[in-house]
Amino acid sequence: MDLDTSYLLPSPDALGDVADRFIREVLPQSRVFAFLAPMGTGKTTFIKALCERLGVKDVINSPTFSIINEYQAEPSGQVIYHFDCYRLERLEDALNLGADDYLQSGAICLIEWPEVLEPLLPEDTLYIELRELADGTRELRIRAEGGVGR
Repeated sequence: MDLDTSYLLPSPDALGDVADRFIREVLPQSRVFAFLAPMGTGKTTFIKALCERLGVKDVINSPTFSIINEYQAEPSGQVIYHFDCYRLERLEDALNLGADDYLQSGAICLIEWPEVLEPLLPEDTLYIELRELADGTRELRIRAEGGVGR
């Protein structure tokens, strides 16, 4: 897959528009998205905007303690899995949660802190790097290659 693009988020008000563009331009290319970013950069905030734009009516928050949240978009019925792997220390922990089944399900998988899952990530996983620029703008860079360790 040949993809290397980026979006700028100059303010929280731009989240909806960027999520819409992501859905149109990026979502059709994969079902698994690995979010790479330092703590506090906006991974969960962007995932929340993305899920809302996809039609999720549930409360969307980081699954820090549950590790995986399941959402359903309306009216499509599309299932979305939101992973927060920050607390997982070993691949075996992810396997015990059934992570491989989720990743192979065909559902949209949005993964925060994906490092521990790297051996399980499908070949068509897209990597979303989120970083804060000097002026406070966030940059969302999407790439198809390189893995989590670059």
